[in-house]
Amino acid sequence: MPASTTPARSRRHRVARSLAGQLFAVQVLIVAVVVAGGAVLAYVLTSDRAEQAAEQQVSATATAVADAPSVAQAVQGADPTALLQPYSLRVTRDAHVDFVTIMDTHGVRWTHPDPTEIGRHFLGHIEPALAGRTFTETYTGTLGPSVRAVAPVRDAGGKVVALVSVGITVRQLSGELRGALTALVAVAAAALALGGFGTWLANRRLRRHTHGMGAAELSHLYEYHQATLHSVREGLVLLDRAGTVVLCNDAARELLGLAGPAEGRPFAELDLPGPLRAAVAGDEPVRDQLHLTADRVVVVNTSPIGDGSDHHAGLGTVVTLRDHTELQALSGELDSARGFAEALSAQAHESANRLHAVVSLIETGRHRQAVDFATAELELAQQLTDRVVGAVNEPVLAALLLGKAAQAAERGVDLVLTEESRIDDALPERLSARDLVTLLGNLIDNATDAAIEGAGEQTGPPTVTVTARTDSRELLLRVADTGPGIAPDAVDRVFERGWSTKQPEQARGRGIGLALVAQAARRNGGRVEVGSVGDGGRGAVLTVRIPLQRGVSE
Repeated sequence: MPASTTPARSRRHRVARSLAGQLFAVQVLIVAVVVAGGAVLAYVLTSDRAEQAAEQQVSATATAVADAPSVAQAVQGADPTALLQPYSLRVTRDAHVDFVTIMDTHGVRWTHPDPTEIGRHFLGHIEPALAGRTFTETYTGTLGPSVRAVAPVRDAGGKVVALVSVGITVRQLSGELRGALTALVAVAAAALALGGFGTWLANRRLRRHTHGMGAAELSHLYEYHQATLHSVREGLVLLDRAGTVVLCNDAARELLGLAGPAEGRPFAELDLPGPLRAAVAGDEPVRDQLHLTADRVVVVNTSPIGDGSDHHAGLGTVVTLRDHTELQALSGELDSARGFAEALSAQAHESANRLHAVVSLIETGRHRQAVDFATAELELAQQLTDRVVGAVNEPVLAALLLGKAAQAAERGVDLVLTEESRIDDALPERLSARDLVTLLGNLIDNATDAAIEGAGEQTGPPTVTVTARTDSRELLLRVADTGPGIAPDAVDRVFERGWSTKQPEQARGRGIGLALVAQAARRNGGRVEVGSVGDGGRGAVLTVRIPLQRGVSE
């Protein structure tokens, strides 16, 4: 039994300590205090006004009785009580007061609601009235506490000859206030009930949104949330329905190369490449798309927040970013290594064929022809190697050129290194070997594909011409091909991610090589130029210029 009741008690305890529960208790207390304070204030004001109204009523009645000529004549007669007692009772009834007492200047009563009090002294102050002034006071007399007024009665010469006191008992005032107080209590109770119900509804909604968590739990959750967002290496961007950035963590700001805060700005207005902004703003979720920023290659995924597959129908969009720069560079190096291996395999196959030919010539006794054939093949194989090694002092570029030449030859393309190519100067340390492979390797691969594509429209063999040289100011890498060239209207888009001259079914997964070239050139402070080989627009020439640091040895 205890085990079964513990969870229930724990849930009740947690709900009682939840933020919504605490706010509900505080709000109900505030509403109760406000309503009670308002009721007390209203009662005090009502009581005050009732007392003021009573003072005005008794003062007006006392003045009217004192100013009556019949009263002035009666008080000077032989038996004032006989004339004034019926009159005072009638005024008491008609004026809705509790007593009208007429007395002489010594305070001896001539009239009173209780006849037994006639002839006795008036209980209260009469001095101001004897001085000729009407005044009011609250005093306890024979009828109990009352609000009373005392006014002087004057003869024809203005002398005070008698006094008139008119009063309303406090008991009567309390009776009148009791009805008002009852109505006030009813209104206050209704206001408290209505306020409590509204508070309950608001806090029920708050409890649903806070999942019943308390203030400490929400505070800890926020701290964990902030620590997680700013510590993970993956970039995270949250957008609302309108595409405005709600949250952008540190990793996302670094991956996107954002200089200032992004929160509160539309994602479409951030300084980012157009394809990336279009992919995030699209209606369809993005799955593992490669995009280029100024310095990085990132993998982008988007997912709607809330119900539905469209971020316009939900709360917004979650954009996650992963750094793919290193992996992309390693992938390029792996492709180059795979190409080298394939080229070496092809060369080994060709060498075996040539060796079989030499052996066959020797076996048939044609020794002279065997020597001539072997010498010619050796000179042909060594010619490009000597040319590359003699012109390019950078080992990475030399190895890359030899490997790409073998790959091109395997595909039926001649790779030519121009006579003006010469790299004797030391390249700057900031220009990494990986960037060199990215720049020249992608340019040659793109040119080789273009040369093969245009092979059927030219008379000579498909050719790729490479120029690699340095001077005191810059490193120049120029690659020309004999392909169909680049259309004038496509020059501005040639370095965008996804651009390719291939047909859509052939270009799937391509269109990132030249974009990587442009990114690597920008990263090293250089630029890429696009041109054509001939006047007819056939053949493309792509030139990369990387400035060198000052003080490089000549």
